[in-house]
Amino acid sequence: MHSFAGAVGRSGRSVEVGREVVRYSPLGMNERATPEAQLWVIMAQIREELELRSRAEVLVLDRAVIDNFAYFLRVTKGEDPFDVTPLVARWSTTYDLYVRLRPDTPLVADGVRSTNERFRNEIEKILDVVIPRYVPDDRLVELWASEVTDSFDWPGLVERLCGPPPPGPVVPRPVTFAPTLFD
Repeated sequence: MHSFAGAVGRSGRSVEVGREVVRYSPLGMNERATPEAQLWVIMAQIREELELRSRAEVLVLDRAVIDNFAYFLRVTKGEDPFDVTPLVARWSTTYDLYVRLRPDTPLVADGVRSTNERFRNEIEKILDVVIPRYVPDDRLVELWASEVTDSFDWPGLVERLCGPPPPGPVVPRPVTFAPTLFD
């Protein structure tokens, strides 16, 4: 799969952008999260990706299941009480490209993200372990957060993933759904 929410991006491909699902968690987040809260986030992430990926050629996400798994492992102290590791391992293979932003900018309060540097560093250490386990080197791009500015070449990353844009005018393709026996 490679498109933008009913629109066509500069790459000539249709693109959907996923939201950060933790913002909608009814169970707590960040330092106050419970194992159940992090399980909810992992499941909500997968649900959102399932919903969006059929509508686009390119799906751009703020977080991936691997990121949410790091928060899960932190709160469970490395245990897996719900046996989600096989699901995370399998789901991680669905990503064509994983862009990791390494933190080198100050934390900014936005009402959701934690501003606790110790907490951020704990998550980063877990990601240092799980990303190599679940993301092949040829699908990983690592950048410093400070490199991602208004002039960052996101179309270049999309082209790396999808190849050059198709020749000719860009025509948005309608999304159609065929009813099934169960509808």
